[in-house]
Amino acid sequence: MDKKDIYEHLAKIYLDASSKRKKKSKEPRLFKNLFIASVAVAVISLATVGFYFRHSRNPNTEIALVIAPDAVKINFHFDPAKREIYSVPLNNLDLSRYKALAFSIKQAGYKDDINMRIEFATGFKEKSEIYVRQIPHKWKECRIDLAQFKGINDWSSMLELAFIVEEWNARENKGVVYVDNIRFVK
Repeated sequence: MDKKDIYEHLAKIYLDASSKRKKKSKEPRLFKNLFIASVAVAVISLATVGFYFRHSRNPNTEIALVIAPDAVKINFHFDPAKREIYSVPLNNLDLSRYKALAFSIKQAGYKDDINMRIEFATGFKEKSEIYVRQIPHKWKECRIDLAQFKGINDWSSMLELAFIVEEWNARENKGVVYVDNIRFVK
């Protein structure tokens, strides 16, 4: 073999080896690019889903008009009086778009059996009432559909909401009832 043959033989080996290296280097780059692209698609998809769920309407949330956010203490003593009233002036408030009255309620005593009357009055001289029976000694969430107040036909001009504890609706002559987070729910 002469030098030229040896040179060609070495060049052939070298060129075959270098072409194999180039092919091997392309494959990892392709997989790397595919991996980066799939991660990017996954991140964008998760961000879109997260945005949708964050801004979609959650059935556990409510749209409400809060009337009294703090707890109200109705302290009754039926010695001279026959009833105790906590009244919320509504000032001709339009409640026609609302579906329910919601509030939390509890009594201070363990033994007392108290029922409370809830009354609405309108600017059209309409009145309607509902009773909340057996007020517990632990906080209880109450939600009353406004449709249950049968005596009111027009909810566009509401004057007053009253929470009333009456002597004949309480076993004991004195006690305390708490009403908290009074609101109208859509």
